[in-house]
Amino acid sequence: MSQPKTITPKGILNAIVTPPGSKSITNRALILAALADGKTSLTGTLASDDTQVMFNGLEQLGLTLDWNAKQCQVDVYGQNGRFPHRQADIYVGNSGTTARFLTAMLAFAEGDYRIHGKPRMHQRPIKDLAEALNSLGGHVAYEAEEGFPPVRIGSYQPNAKNKTVAVSGSVSSQFLTALLLASPLAASQCDVEISVVGELVSKPYIEMTLRMMQSFGIGVEIDTAFRSFRIAQGARYQSPGTYAIEPDASAASYFMAAAAVCGGSVTIQGLSRNSLQGDVAFAECLEKMNCEVAWQENSITVSRLPERPLRGITVDMNSISDTAQTLSVVALFADGATEIRNIEHVRHKETDRISDLTTELRRFGAAVEEYRDGLRIVPPGELVPVEVQTYDDHRMAMSFAVSGLRLPGVVICDPDCTHKTFPEFFAMLEGLT
Repeated sequence: MSQPKTITPKGILNAIVTPPGSKSITNRALILAALADGKTSLTGTLASDDTQVMFNGLEQLGLTLDWNAKQCQVDVYGQNGRFPHRQADIYVGNSGTTARFLTAMLAFAEGDYRIHGKPRMHQRPIKDLAEALNSLGGHVAYEAEEGFPPVRIGSYQPNAKNKTVAVSGSVSSQFLTALLLASPLAASQCDVEISVVGELVSKPYIEMTLRMMQSFGIGVEIDTAFRSFRIAQGARYQSPGTYAIEPDASAASYFMAAAAVCGGSVTIQGLSRNSLQGDVAFAECLEKMNCEVAWQENSITVSRLPERPLRGITVDMNSISDTAQTLSVVALFADGATEIRNIEHVRHKETDRISDLTTELRRFGAAVEEYRDGLRIVPPGELVPVEVQTYDDHRMAMSFAVSGLRLPGVVICDPDCTHKTFPEFFAMLEGLT
């Protein structure tokens, strides 16, 4: 565990920032490039713990990847869905995307593979995905507790000509994304049809996946309700040659929030309304809280006059749940209550984000009512600075760091947990002007 870090208050802001590449896009792009044929150059890639374990996993499968850290570029030499190494023991840390995407991809391969990670990774569910893969002829087995990693993956054995599978959408959108990314490997002899059971959480991440698959040559037929998906027989990924990765919109939320909390303005470069990432809609939440938002072709600016008070809001954050912690911290500085609902699935993330968020907000003096699917935050008359426990969750650390930009004395325990997705976060935060 790293040494605690005290956050330096900043006063009114006037800053321009460019967040690092999106973790979600980087890990999807690494999979897509690995499944395509030939070289794909990924530009703007994120270097972090989560992307490193994906990179390492693909190398363990015998694929060639060249990472130029200075230029933020990775060249991936795909082999059209083939993997030279038929045995691998792959460590994924606490990266849900890596664990789930690799499990799905390897379920349609020939070999004997094992996926394992940190203790918390072994508490994060994978059963819905494993059952869907096994119904298509995969052999995913649990090494310890049923429904959770570590998993062992045996050779693919197609068991039917009709490739129809159902998967739950209520726990994690990563299950559906993993199936979609890997589905062309199962579509050699017939179409693959995927249906969603229950509510589909975090729908923008599925939209991101579909748009990225299109960039790599595969169109997916979908119904208007996002309940069924069809991948045509013979579908094969094609390298686009070069693929550019956007800045991370979830990471951008902390700097948007900084403008809301401190006053002044912060411009986020490289993102817009047309972003692949749904989390750019976090700016709309801040607008409802009485900030001003300017959308440009290649930037988003959030601003608030210091004399213009923040207002509490009630909001459904199902589609942008990775920013719920950020909004909760902004709520500490608002007039009136803020209520966040429909995010029950975040209890299965790096930590139970509803319960642990409630604990930390109360330590600041807020009155917090915890619901099964969210929380209601009433800020105190006077905030109390505290040492924030991070629960080995990068988003707890980054969200609560924003409070310290206005409230003196806020300390973040184990700040290095941010290396999971944003190693330079605290340096960038300190650099705000």
